[in-house]
Amino acid sequence: MPCQSCGSENLHRFGAETGIHFLGRENLDKPQVYVSSKIAVCLVCGAAQFAIQETELRLLKEGTVQGQNDSK
Repeated sequence: MPCQSCGSENLHRFGAETGIHFLGRENLDKPQVYVSSKIAVCLVCGAAQFAIQETELRLLKEGTVQGQNDSK
């Protein structure tokens, strides 16, 4: 599968651990969501892509919904 950004076939897979946090001062008290996954990196343009597992995705969704409710 070619790079979605530049079309190169020069992609390499790596193991990755990423901490995702919610932006904004109002979200400073929300914990990071840690994601462990395989990441595909284009060695031409540097674009990266990964999928988030269902458990971590649910935490991100819940955090987003809570943030919307908090602003009302």
